[in-house]
Amino acid sequence: MATNNIFLNREYLKILETAAPDNMTCHFIGLFNNEEIIGIAVSQFLDLSQIPSFGDRDNCLRTKIRNFVFKQFGSKVLIIGNNMLTGQNAFAFNKKNPPKKVIKLLKEATEALENNFKKQGHKPHLTIFKDFSEKELKIFNSPEFDSFYRFSTQPNMIFNIRDSWQIFDDYVANKNKKYRDQYKRARKKSSEVIKQKMSLEDIQKHKDRIHDLYLNVAQKAAFNTFYLDENHFETFKKNLKDKFLFYGYFDDNKLIGFNTLIKNNSDIDTYFLGYDEHCQKEKMLYLNMLYDMIGYSINKKYSRIIFARTALEIKSSVGATAVNMFGLIKHNNPILNLFVSKTFSYFEPKIEWQERNPFQ
Repeated sequence: MATNNIFLNREYLKILETAAPDNMTCHFIGLFNNEEIIGIAVSQFLDLSQIPSFGDRDNCLRTKIRNFVFKQFGSKVLIIGNNMLTGQNAFAFNKKNPPKKVIKLLKEATEALENNFKKQGHKPHLTIFKDFSEKELKIFNSPEFDSFYRFSTQPNMIFNIRDSWQIFDDYVANKNKKYRDQYKRARKKSSEVIKQKMSLEDIQKHKDRIHDLYLNVAQKAAFNTFYLDENHFETFKKNLKDKFLFYGYFDDNKLIGFNTLIKNNSDIDTYFLGYDEHCQKEKMLYLNMLYDMIGYSINKKYSRIIFARTALEIKSSVGATAVNMFGLIKHNNPILNLFVSKTFSYFEPKIEWQERNPFQ
């Protein structure tokens, strides 16, 4: 069932088992009809009270109120899906069985997990099913999910590779003059930066610097629910081997940035990255990383790049398009659940951005 999604297969689930963030507990769910397995799913239990900061970017009154409310009334979160990725990486079902039957089983499994955590003294405040397209969301149109509030967060930025782009130069030639000039300017700014594909040994050698660069980016996010530990990328490389790509960017032999890619059948999924803030501005490092990801994916004949839901405008400027994503959320206190729709819209970080079209 996981053949079409690397994020539900054994190699990746082993990473979640051994290298998940400290405040995350993962469970892997099998759904059975008698002795036949008809569905698989992944869940993550997050204890937000264990992380020192939700993010340092916004320091307004609303953010302070949000952080207080989360720590008091929403710090323990059970997610059906993967909070470290964007997209439907929650479950896969056997197509022989009616989807509504399997989703009802998944709901029963979720309730069993809630009860297990309650017995351990960690009753979830919130239960969330994430991330689904508008079409995928229809599977939840059943009475079992009437108590859940349907929400939409920032979109998933997806870069579709055109059939006419046989090599990266075809993509550059397709841009209009403004964005071709942007490309040339970015490449000129980073002309002295050396990009290097890093092996497991390289990742281990630069582990401390990699973690510092990762934290430099992660701590500036609008809202964090976890932080990766120092061994995360090393564990990734050990388990996924050539399906996990780690690229370092060096200036004068010093690592100033990195990005990571995951091969997922015909898709390339972008993963975490990091950079030195000063070098990023001076050398347009992030934009150059996006061009490098696009170049690799076109030259290797992939169909799409899943750019996820951060830095929406700059991803749009290189050709990614926004795909709306939806989820379901329920507070497990019936009284507080009545107010979820109002509080969610109040606390969801507002991102103002303008969609771009870089092509002729």
